[in-house]
Amino acid sequence: MPRKNTSFADLLFQTPWWVSVITAAITYVVMGHLLPSVETDNQLINMVFKALAIPAPYFAIFILFIAPFSFFNGRRKAKQLDTQKSIETIRQLHWRNFEELVAEAYRRQGYRVIEGGFGADGGIDLELRKGEGLILVQCKQWKAQKVGVSVVREMFGVLTASNADKVIVICSGRFTQQAIDFASDKPVTLIDGNELLSLIHEVQTEPKVETVKQNVCPRCGSELVERQAKRGAHAGNVFLGCSAFPKCRYTEELF
Repeated sequence: MPRKNTSFADLLFQTPWWVSVITAAITYVVMGHLLPSVETDNQLINMVFKALAIPAPYFAIFILFIAPFSFFNGRRKAKQLDTQKSIETIRQLHWRNFEELVAEAYRRQGYRVIEGGFGADGGIDLELRKGEGLILVQCKQWKAQKVGVSVVREMFGVLTASNADKVIVICSGRFTQQAIDFASDKPVTLIDGNELLSLIHEVQTEPKVETVKQNVCPRCGSELVERQAKRGAHAGNVFLGCSAFPKCRYTEELF
């Protein structure tokens, strides 16, 4: 889905309330006093600058009007994150609230976050900035199926066509092994439901979620991942295999 243009009002709505207050004050001073006092050799420009003093209070009031909405929107997002208790409560969220949850979690990690609002599927959902770095994020709240390799390929294509440093695909469930393999040697980070829980646990004001312990290989300590048998009598069956394969060949059946 192509990215929609984000309006100036939308950007202010996503920022802390005090940003709207400061922006309103700057707008009023610049339009109402600074520009009208500027004298140039062009009479038309002088007339335009002086005329800006008339609408200046209205522009400032409009921007200031966004501040209380931004305040309550920020409180709502903070409460939404702090009240999550498990992966099930996260999966019950509407897809838009799921994106807001992820955005708030990264905000608390010090990122400047631009929320997309681009639709329920496809494209870039969030932009994360810290310093000069840019990270693109796609959120997938798929409850009944794993996120497959096609989604990861699509986002890698978006990354290569942009000036971003990396891309993150985050979901409330799990990724297929093909998706994990495809992303392993690329600037693509996959965050599944368990890792999302850990992220939320770290940034909650008073942690309420219980993080899920990852499946660990009892032989070598590496993570166990889902695999599918491709040959033999058990072809098509899904099992847990050691991520260190072929160095470690430990497996567990899934029931």
